[in-house]
Amino acid sequence: MKNLRRKHSLHLYLDDDELEILEGKCRLANIKNKSEYVRRMIVDGYILEVNFSELKEYNFLLSKVSTNVNQIAHRINETRSIFKTDIDELKKEIDKIWQLQRSMVSKLPWAKQ
Repeated sequence: MKNLRRKHSLHLYLDDDELEILEGKCRLANIKNKSEYVRRMIVDGYILEVNFSELKEYNFLLSKVSTNVNQIAHRINETRSIFKTDIDELKKEIDKIWQLQRSMVSKLPWAKQ
């Protein structure tokens, strides 16, 4: 069945190396169809495949700190005192967040190496 929306075809000749590069880029972009990859490159000019695993970890760490801050605030309101161990634990968790954030930012294509 012909594609009714796309009336124009483009024929492209590639050597073995170029075909291997195209197939590799399709895999990296998680696009199974080479035509779709080429169309997206023509229209968008670039394709990004984003790995959100570090962002999920970042959100988990932020949630953990938020929970601890709420627990400590509740305890302070009840006892009118704060413990050094609470502050030390928060500092450690916040440091983990900063380390992960620096790691994520350093991987951005525009980040200075």
